[in-house]
Amino acid sequence: MKKWPNRQRTFKERFVELIDRLFSERQIHFRTEGRVSFIRLTKGWQIAIALVLLMTGGWMTFTTTSLVRYDAILVAKDDLIADSKRAYRTLLGEVSEYQRKFTNLTTDMKESHALMLGLAQKNASLQQGLASVSKKLKVTKSERQKIAAARENLKNKVADIENKMRTIANRNFSLAGNLNTTEADLQTALAERNQSIYKATRMQGQIKILESRLVEFRESEEQAIKRLTNGTAVSIENMEKIVALSGIKVNRLLKDQDLRPKGQGGPFIALKPEHEPTKVMKAKLAKLDVQMGRMEALRDVMQMMPLAPPLISFYVTSSYGKRRDPINRRWASHYGLDLGGGFKSKVYSTAPGVVTYAGWKGKYGKLVE
Repeated sequence: MKKWPNRQRTFKERFVELIDRLFSERQIHFRTEGRVSFIRLTKGWQIAIALVLLMTGGWMTFTTTSLVRYDAILVAKDDLIADSKRAYRTLLGEVSEYQRKFTNLTTDMKESHALMLGLAQKNASLQQGLASVSKKLKVTKSERQKIAAARENLKNKVADIENKMRTIANRNFSLAGNLNTTEADLQTALAERNQSIYKATRMQGQIKILESRLVEFRESEEQAIKRLTNGTAVSIENMEKIVALSGIKVNRLLKDQDLRPKGQGGPFIALKPEHEPTKVMKAKLAKLDVQMGRMEALRDVMQMMPLAPPLISFYVTSSYGKRRDPINRRWASHYGLDLGGGFKSKVYSTAPGVVTYAGWKGKYGKLVE
């Protein structure tokens, strides 16, 4: 504890000795036309000058380091802005690609709808043909029953005749000719019966062929409706995603479309009961019709929405919200977005509308409204 003040005093002495050695009193002599003058630099002045030089060097080092760092930050910001512009252009390309796909899909759906209507007409004609064949088959069955009854009657008659022939064979040989005639009539009736059976069998084969064709047509219709339904659902999903990117609620846009009156007017006609396959087919067609209606409504909405900027290259000159009016310099609410571009840049219309004014308008200059 007693040695510490001695050590501290020794350190101070060494420091003072270093200061005295570095900043000893100096004189700067000037000789002009035989006259000698000098400037005296004391220890205090030398220390002050050294401190000023040291502070100046430190400030220059700090300023240079800060400038280099801010340059790096500005370069990073420029890169980020360039990436944002590239991403925006990529998004515009994707929107254009979606519009092209939507146009192609609409064309395909129109062609598929026409094909489906043709298949429905063919189905109706086949059902009519099947109904007529069924009627003919019923008539053939009734004729076959009549022939069978006639055959039984003929058999009974033949049996009676044979009994009579057995009883009177020894008495009257003249009945032999009548017996031969009766046998010929019997052979004719049997031949007619066989021909009717052949026709009925052939008609049943045709009915089976028609039924198989009807099943094939029904399956092809179901597949076509399924493809159309899936394609319509994908198109609706893509369009809803595009509309959702703009921040607008899809159901709110389509609200007015659902308020239109439907199913009104016309005389009353009682509904006929339908077969189960027909009910399923109509239910699928009704679902497809609902989806196509929603897709048409979405397409009409997208045609009215400005999904792309009116300029290819632009910058924002005035954003949405509070700003100073460019004419009277007072605070105002700006309900729009002002874009600027190069001289004589082309301006495109991104949504349908009506031009109400075009020309020079006061301090606004050239204006299209």
